[in-house]
Amino acid sequence: MITKHTSITALAVIGLLVAGTSCKRGHDNTGVEYAPQMYDAVGYEPYRQIKPNTINPQGLNMRLPARGTVARPNYHTTFGEGSEAKTDLMMYNIPADSIGIAERVLTNPIPQTEKSLAEGQILYTRYCSHCHGETGKGDGLVAAQYKGVPNYTTDAYKSLNDGHIFHVITHGKGRMWPHGSQITPEDRWKIVQYVHKLQQG
Repeated sequence: MITKHTSITALAVIGLLVAGTSCKRGHDNTGVEYAPQMYDAVGYEPYRQIKPNTINPQGLNMRLPARGTVARPNYHTTFGEGSEAKTDLMMYNIPADSIGIAERVLTNPIPQTEKSLAEGQILYTRYCSHCHGETGKGDGLVAAQYKGVPNYTTDAYKSLNDGHIFHVITHGKGRMWPHGSQITPEDRWKIVQYVHKLQQG
């Protein structure tokens, strides 16, 4: 008569046998690969490839950048038209702990138009409204959990200028996380315009 105890013991023995036989391979043997093309891609990859490049050193498809260089996006944007066109290289190098500098030296380079405000509203809704609320009163769904989200319509926050808002979007402040890696400088400035509209109530 087969008991429950006997069945469990038999299954345990079979499991040990399977585990024991699977350990006999050498540690360099990967066994059967499910999708070998994922491990050895046919397409060219920057610093590794199956077919060596006969022109570049070490057969790489792409050369290593010069030592000490840092890749930076170039947000070279022109605003306005004709003789009033203004070109602005929107690189932002003010450190996170220097918000006072941002408040003193930064002004919005984008002329305020109905289009820029409409785009700013879309961006604000996408990136900001979940905390700051649709009307900027700090009543977004996330704010209910975070607490301390500012209300732009109060006197304490109505005076925030372009540089302050742009800097906080870029580097974050308090519980607000930085958004500089997710939002381009141009889009951050459009959000600044829309925040000013919300400040007016």
